[in-house]
Amino acid sequence: MSKQAKAVALISGGLDSMLAVRAMQDQGIHIEGINFFTGFCVEGHTHAIRKHDQKKKKRNNALWVAEQLGIKLHIIDVIDEYKDVLINPKHGYGANLNPCLDCKTFMVHKAMDWLKENDFDFIITGEVVGQRPMSQRRDTMNVVTRDSGAGDLLVRPLCGKNLPATKPELEGWIERDKMFDFNGRSRKPQMALAETYGFDEYAQPAGGCCFLTDESYSKKLVDLWQVQGHKDYEFDDVMLLKVGRHIRPRPHFKLIVGREEGENRFMEGYKKRFAYLYCKSHPGPLVLADGEQLNEADIELAARITARFGQAKNATEAVVHYVATDGTEIPYTIAPLSSDDLPQEWYI
Repeated sequence: MSKQAKAVALISGGLDSMLAVRAMQDQGIHIEGINFFTGFCVEGHTHAIRKHDQKKKKRNNALWVAEQLGIKLHIIDVIDEYKDVLINPKHGYGANLNPCLDCKTFMVHKAMDWLKENDFDFIITGEVVGQRPMSQRRDTMNVVTRDSGAGDLLVRPLCGKNLPATKPELEGWIERDKMFDFNGRSRKPQMALAETYGFDEYAQPAGGCCFLTDESYSKKLVDLWQVQGHKDYEFDDVMLLKVGRHIRPRPHFKLIVGREEGENRFMEGYKKRFAYLYCKSHPGPLVLADGEQLNEADIELAARITARFGQAKNATEAVVHYVATDGTEIPYTIAPLSSDDLPQEWYI
């Protein structure tokens, strides 16, 4: 090329995309990163909310990776567009509600749109043949290449030697011999390469970065869909699924019980949207009541559950206040629910 080739790299914040970018930087390619925010990203949410995780570094790993690599990172909000990927995945779900193949295709397609708008030349990902059972098999990687519209502009530096030559290779923008032939689920080659590059800190290599791969979170999302009768969702809905104990004592309402101080503070922001309960007589959690038309018996049950998860759990009685969405506050003097009266099937 008469000018320096430019590539946009999908940056998740994990080790693989970090290595893929560095490999292309070594070939003199100008690289900028792109990160798509779907609303289901793990990093920066629970670690920032929960006091339990206060010793963990509060950072956006994608931003941190970009900083280590010295590249610009573009974070793009795709929350609304991503709904169709999750609700109607052409290729189905993985072990939980993770539409991995459709997700990767969607993100590469979005990267292609960005590439055209910004006059870049090709796309980089950190994919490795055989590493993921759904989206990183040879056949499904071909699906991503085809259905995303990226075609031979999609380069996977960590396993490029195992794949057909791409346009950047054929045109001489990059050298095939300087890419890698990683294959399979072992992360040892990546970790060895990281050491070669001098990367002694990176996100957990085998860790997921999406709540949709988590069984517990997926059950909560299924419960939400079943109760509301459709699969649409709002951003606040999916955020609240990440915090607290979710207990559904009756089909028409559930309780979100803060587990510790950090979650209680986070849930404070939802007190205008939901009715809520707190124990006045003893220290305890903030509890959001998600449901409509709670009757007196429902509220008393919710109050007993609220007391159960605070320091009143061994008391003979406790005073719990119920605050309606209109601000009306009603005190209840009740006996805390015993653990024997809180069946496991109430937990979502």
